[in-house]
Amino acid sequence: MPAITQLSISEAFASRKGHIGLVPFVPAGYPDLETTAALLPALAEAGAAVIEVGIPYSDPIADGPTIQASYNDALTRHKIKVADVFRVVSSIRDRVSAPMVSMVSYSVPFRYGMERFIKDAKGAGFDGLILPDLPPPEAERVCDAVRTGGLDTILLIAPTTTPQRRAEIARLSSGFIYYLSVSGITGERTELPADLVDNVRQIKSLTDRPVCVGFGISTPAHVAKLNGVADGAIVGSAIVKRITQHAGDGPAPIARVVADYARQCCR
Repeated sequence: MPAITQLSISEAFASRKGHIGLVPFVPAGYPDLETTAALLPALAEAGAAVIEVGIPYSDPIADGPTIQASYNDALTRHKIKVADVFRVVSSIRDRVSAPMVSMVSYSVPFRYGMERFIKDAKGAGFDGLILPDLPPPEAERVCDAVRTGGLDTILLIAPTTTPQRRAEIARLSSGFIYYLSVSGITGERTELPADLVDNVRQIKSLTDRPVCVGFGISTPAHVAKLNGVADGAIVGSAIVKRITQHAGDGPAPIARVVADYARQCCR
């Protein structure tokens, strides 16, 4: 089998040639690590631009009930550790062309040891870190360390983020900027916010980094509406919902269901 060319984050979005890229979210270890190992290659084959891997933690910052429940299950039923996540990503990395980024609370690498976490994440095959609870100016030192370690930094901007802070977050983000379509918690929604387009355009005026929209993006129609507006659409709760609905079916059937959904979003 020929080797798969692994893309960087910037290459992944550039290769879309202006078409929006899907950024699916997978909670590591839910419903088990075998399913995670099946999902990651399946999502890449389905056309995902970047894959977001959530490292479970007990005090989620803005995750809605669907993702919270998946994290709780991974932590309590399977006792998932950071090393388990690194091991499963490493085991499938040579079969995944899409870059993979870790969504992780800063408290996790802080306890693990920041330098060690960066080294082990890079060694496992991660391309970047999403740090949802690391605001500037505290983020400066951490982002420098992450980039020095060979990973991209991805920070979050909310609708309520001030213009000055938006500019600072844009400067500190080297992979892409994660724009929250709404303030509050993530979850499936029927409509996209009216101010989304204006906010994304304002952020894009600050940087040449890709801007991806998350929180509430749950249908192929939502993704289509973002085409020509944002560079990426982050889909989390809708994917976790499908994993939950088929949790008893086994890794391969779950991967097929989720990959089919991703293909619909990528059209």
